[in-house]
Amino acid sequence: MLRIPVKEGENIERALKRYKRKFVKTTVKNQLQERKQFTKPSVARRAQVQKAQYVQGLKDQENI
Repeated sequence: MLRIPVKEGENIERALKRYKRKFVKTTVKNQLQERKQFTKPSVARRAQVQKAQYVQGLKDQENI
């Protein structure tokens, strides 16, 4: 549960903006999307390997 203390005299729009920022940073949204649909462990592993290969490729290009 996210809690956003609203300071006295603070605009509600500002508090909402802080809430949205905190919501994105806590990755709650990503967890909810992952739970919507089951992904097989083999598919998740394959995606993880592909992401690692992509990142490694970017790092290799940077070093050239």
